[in-house]
Amino acid sequence: MARIRTTVDGLVYEDDVEPRMLLVQYLRERLGKTGTVIGCDTSNCGACTVHLDGLSVKSCSVLAVQANGAEVLTIEGLERDGQLHPMQQAFHDNHALQCGYCTPGMIMQSIDLLGDNPDPSEQEIREGIEGNLCRCTGYQNIVRAVQDASSKMKPGASATQQSSAQPVAGGGA
Repeated sequence: MARIRTTVDGLVYEDDVEPRMLLVQYLRERLGKTGTVIGCDTSNCGACTVHLDGLSVKSCSVLAVQANGAEVLTIEGLERDGQLHPMQQAFHDNHALQCGYCTPGMIMQSIDLLGDNPDPSEQEIREGIEGNLCRCTGYQNIVRAVQDASSKMKPGASATQQSSAQPVAGGGA
């Protein structure tokens, strides 16, 4: 067992984990962050995308021990005071989902994209989300949602800048 201490959605967690436990398993099974979905288990689909120290990563390709001392932001951590994050709202407003399975990862990747490029072209958006697969849509409404969110978000803003520190939460073994 390895002891980790990580901040997830503004709360600090300390836990003993198996060294081979994936971050996606830790988030879902230990912390109940089921918005981070397991899609392919091979890092091909991007459904499990979260932010690790401000950058999007596929949590099925990161070990929980690699998040020791890091800050993780999940889809559940985006909402603030009952208000959706501008990207979440843009996905809703632009009907950028069908079954919704890819949506959490697609939103997290899109936020990271806008953090790097606050005013991307349609082609830059398509390239920026190419590691996240959607089997239901033709991506057009997803692209529109990212364009909509980019017009509403401040240049360079990221979801991690909006997070606030909170007290230590009890972990478990």
